[in-house]
Amino acid sequence: MKISCVILTMGNRVAELNRAVESALNQVDGDVEVVIVGNGADVPDVTATPPDGSAASVKTVRLAHNTGIPAGRNRGVEECSGDVVLFLDDDGWYANQKVVAHVRDRFATEPDLAVISFRVMDPDGGIGQRRHVPRLRAGDPERSSPVTTFLGGASAIRRSAFLQVGGLPERFFYAHEETDLAWRLLGEGYRIEYDAETVMYHPQVPPTRHAEFYRLNARNRVWLARRNLPWPLAALYLLDWVVLTLVRERRSGVAIKAWFQGFVEGLRTPAGERRPMAWRTAWRMVKLGRPPIV
Repeated sequence: MKISCVILTMGNRVAELNRAVESALNQVDGDVEVVIVGNGADVPDVTATPPDGSAASVKTVRLAHNTGIPAGRNRGVEECSGDVVLFLDDDGWYANQKVVAHVRDRFATEPDLAVISFRVMDPDGGIGQRRHVPRLRAGDPERSSPVTTFLGGASAIRRSAFLQVGGLPERFFYAHEETDLAWRLLGEGYRIEYDAETVMYHPQVPPTRHAEFYRLNARNRVWLARRNLPWPLAALYLLDWVVLTLVRERRSGVAIKAWFQGFVEGLRTPAGERRPMAWRTAWRMVKLGRPPIV
């Protein structure tokens, strides 16, 4: 089973990118095919090279402009030849050299497994962030479990399943594209697992560092519901997030204003192809601990 690794870069983290590539190339029994996608930027020269005797390789692709995270990763997958594709942020790196061997073993022996979501650890020893554990009960990051979504930049996905459901929704640009993909995979009967044994290091950074975070977050939630949920569940899902946002951001009028601008944009603009999940898929998500209304 061949393993590929897609790394997006804007070309502005040269040392970090080199570290990320090196951590993929130096996997024990890995022979990882690394595909670096310059998302509207030239790919910097990296000094990391495959170990002697390894069949690992590095390929670079430059996109003419910044197409966003989902489109960039889709282009990377197109360039891959692996059966399983790792997605790795250019400022992240694998905590040890056994990650790929573990991933390969799981995918080889579990044919209904579509995605493994990795455990993200703070390299400075911090307690980590709740959002890095893709489930509602996120208090114990060392506990593995089935989940209904995953972390895009810290994951491994079966390439055939990825292509089967159409890949990541490119119009999202940033935010919730993994959940859109995850829901469609669940609808096809696949499993998604949070695996605490697969560890990636990543600096602790707030998602709000992105200037368009609140707008894109809200717009894409609306698109996510419109594309994937039966209308009664879509209404409940969006109502829940309106309430949660008002509670969480009640002290920031700027954040609330930007969020509701995105919410209205999501209602008014095309969301892409609508393929509402079956009710049995929604019930499966309930049993997995995260019904599609939260």
